[in-house]
Amino acid sequence: MSPQTLVALIVVAAAGVALATQGMLNAALGRAAGSSLVAATVSFGVGFIALMTITLLTGEGGGFGRLGSIRPWLLFGGLMGAFYVWSIAWGVPTLGVVSAFAALILGQMIAALLFDASGAFGLAVHDITWKRIVAVALVAAGMVMSRI
Repeated sequence: MSPQTLVALIVVAAAGVALATQGMLNAALGRAAGSSLVAATVSFGVGFIALMTITLLTGEGGGFGRLGSIRPWLLFGGLMGAFYVWSIAWGVPTLGVVSAFAALILGQMIAALLFDASGAFGLAVHDITWKRIVAVALVAAGMVMSRI
């Protein structure tokens, strides 16, 4: 495994820890505020401020000037992110963190399998193989096991 691959795996695994932590914090915020929508809105607001600050401090703010020429459908990622944040803030109190994230990862794996197979958004095509199907099935089994 190359050093670049190892670093990427570590960073993405750390992001997974951050997501689980965010889910727990947003669920607690939702309980405290009495609304998972309020929790998601506050989470996005804090994240927006943090990202705007980092963008401006790193000198990458010029990219905002190019936003007028992008295809509007590219903005749907923000809507999907908002749906994710709300769904976790709403689902964690009922499912618990493990089951909520098992369901989240299962959804991601199914979508990723289809995106890889179709080469969506200009990605390299990766065939659907029995090993990949088994990987998705194991995640599904983990989700079921987390609830029994």
